[in-house]
Amino acid sequence: MTRPRVAILISGRGSNMMSLIEAAAAPDFPAEIAVVISNRPDAHGLARAQAANIPTRMIDHKAHADRAGFDAALHAVLVEEQVDLVCLAGFMRLLMADFTQKWYGRMINIHPALLPSFKGLHTHERALAEGVRIHGCTVHFVTPEMDVGPILMQAAVPVLDADTPDTLGARVLAQEHVIYPAALRLVVERRATLREGRVVIDEFMLAPPALVVPPAG
Repeated sequence: MTRPRVAILISGRGSNMMSLIEAAAAPDFPAEIAVVISNRPDAHGLARAQAANIPTRMIDHKAHADRAGFDAALHAVLVEEQVDLVCLAGFMRLLMADFTQKWYGRMINIHPALLPSFKGLHTHERALAEGVRIHGCTVHFVTPEMDVGPILMQAAVPVLDADTPDTLGARVLAQEHVIYPAALRLVVERRATLREGRVVIDEFMLAPPALVVPPAG
């Protein structure tokens, strides 16, 4: 049986991209990484994908007069590559409503915060500045509004008193690498479905006991 074809969109080093590529290399993973696409010719993730024998494409956003032109070129490449699902992994471009509507329910993103908190950039610095005790990451479906789409999966980590943005970011990133492949699997296996703007997950398993920071009692 042919596995669904996944495109990964990147703009940088491709850390989460590699977690998806490595997961998809397992014989029992239900999807294949068909192509990695970047909007930046200098994105280090392109070389990493090529080293993993994944085809790559580059669509330089600077070569297009406007966002609509870039989105049209991106959509054309996805169609040409016969892509079924799209994963954004550090893709630093805002996609327009027309594009996101075409791919709604078939495009997911990972964000380094527990949405709906800390949308946008500099999430770890903002979490520390606000003094939150728990931080984390979120995989969600992409909608026209940034970092607002229906939530698929989240992972939480404690925020320590001695944390810096770098140490907290590293702790969150480790969990990003866990939940992104897991969330993609849920979508591909159709165990995660969109109903009235929310994600419903079949065979939902209870998580371990609650994370309490600092520990109570």
